[in-house]
Amino acid sequence: MTTFIRRPEVLTRTGLSVSTLYELIKAGRFPKPLKIGLTAVAWDADEIQRWQERKIAERDTAAA
Repeated sequence: MTTFIRRPEVLTRTGLSVSTLYELIKAGRFPKPLKIGLTAVAWDADEIQRWQERKIAERDTAAA
C-alpha cells in the first residue's frame, strides 16, 4: 500500500530545509511531489525511503 506524506513529514524524515528540498527537486535529485488535491501535494513515502537508501549507498561508495 502506498503512503503519502506531506511536506512537514518529508522535512522531518530527511533533515532537509524547505529551500534545499525544492532545489533538489528542481535539479532532479529528489522525488517530485504528487498533486493530491486542488492545492495539496504529498510525496510517496517509499520514494523518500529509496532516496535515503541511495544517499547512504553514495556515502558508502565514496568512503570505499
